[in-house]
Amino acid sequence: MAITREKKEDLLEQYKEQLDSASAVVFTNYRGISVSQIQGLRTKLKEAGATYMVVKNSILGLALDQLGRERPEELLTGPKAVAFLGEDIGKGVTALKDWMRAEDRGSIEGGILESSILDAASAVALADLPSKEDTLAMVLGAISAPSGQLARTINAPASSLVRVLNAYVEKQQEAA
Repeated sequence: MAITREKKEDLLEQYKEQLDSASAVVFTNYRGISVSQIQGLRTKLKEAGATYMVVKNSILGLALDQLGRERPEELLTGPKAVAFLGEDIGKGVTALKDWMRAEDRGSIEGGILESSILDAASAVALADLPSKEDTLAMVLGAISAPSGQLARTINAPASSLVRVLNAYVEKQQEAA
């Protein structure tokens, strides 16, 4: 059944909105996945801050063109579903990859990260990115390490003096 022009325009706006808000886009082949399984996957990805949609390739390509983004022609062929990933790219791709491994269905075929088109291996490698929380913890550690070292350096002479005085007092008590 053909899609009406109005429905196509709605899809185009939906795709443009998703592309604008996504940090990355991962293309998947959804052959062999039932509707109920897709619903389960959508729920899992929603928890990871991602959206999963079965897309119309020509309309998605048009949305990419209208947004001035590169169009991955090789990824816009055949039945495709797309995961639009939120801020935490690693968490979203990990959830997608884990679900596909657990269900033994679907495959990641590529992706778009900012202006780069990724092949399947590169898109899967996005799962190795640290989560947002991990990244913030690493940054905080890098920021706090020098200040902790500075505090220890400043306190070192005073603590050395205290140890020397304490040793002197103990020596005087032993002599008495």
